[in-house]
Amino acid sequence: MTSKVQLVTITEDAEGQRLDNFLISRLKGVPKSMIYRIIRKGEVRVNKGRAKPERKLQANDVVRIPPVRVSEGKVEVKASDGLRNLLSESILYESIGLIVVNKPSGLAVHGGSGISLGLIESLRQMRTENTFLELVHRLDRDTSGCVLVAKKRSMLVYLQNLFREKKQIDKRYLALVKGRWPNRAKVVEAPLQKNELQSGERVVRVSLEGKASKTEFEVVQRYENATLVQVKPITGRTHQIRVHAQHKGHPLACDDKYGDDDFDREMKTLGCKRLFLHAASLSFNLPTGEALFVEAPLPDDLQIVLDNLE
Repeated sequence: MTSKVQLVTITEDAEGQRLDNFLISRLKGVPKSMIYRIIRKGEVRVNKGRAKPERKLQANDVVRIPPVRVSEGKVEVKASDGLRNLLSESILYESIGLIVVNKPSGLAVHGGSGISLGLIESLRQMRTENTFLELVHRLDRDTSGCVLVAKKRSMLVYLQNLFREKKQIDKRYLALVKGRWPNRAKVVEAPLQKNELQSGERVVRVSLEGKASKTEFEVVQRYENATLVQVKPITGRTHQIRVHAQHKGHPLACDDKYGDDDFDREMKTLGCKRLFLHAASLSFNLPTGEALFVEAPLPDDLQIVLDNLE
């Protein structure tokens, strides 16, 4: 299917975005190579003039997008009424520029790698009045809890800067781990290396060749052969909490990648049906300077496990 010529006026939401990134997000299903080709050939115009891929767009710029062939292979999957209702009930905080969602376990934050529909695609279908909705950060599919979604580009840039550069977003998780977590093990610092198997599956290991990684652990509640811990990741590596816990000899309950089979079997008899990891809270300062603290209650399916452990 070939699109028509589009003349798009840049709104405040897209201000400051690079031209190439704007086109990539706008032209779903169009290969990146084609996008760079039409920019290079001058078929894309900004205010009637040629522009380079790295050009930063400004509010009220007019971008001419030429007809391009869009792949017809992918049919948009619609979010079910049940999922829409669940997400509507899962919104913990909302302002002009930001949504905080309590993501259900089992829902990916975005589509891809065999997943046709994720949190962000579902929200875009639900919020057609919002011209800009982007994930600020990611959460593993099996992990439940707080996820930040920006409704303005300025908010996205601000929050990503807090995450990456200033390390000023405080994220706390709740995790159930095997055995008795030692009180003295408050900090785990072990470099992590990400490997990709032939199947495409990602596996992370502690390795001297890996990236520096740091996680803080605090005991919340002890049980006979398990410990509920509050976890604060200082760095943001893939599977960091899960691998650092495993590295200390206390893997997370029902972790199908880094767990302990005997412990998992025992936890399953107590009702644990998925990875016991929940993004419980987020705190940071908004651009106005106002402090924001958002908390996601522990889901019923995890609370049942703790009740049974009692």
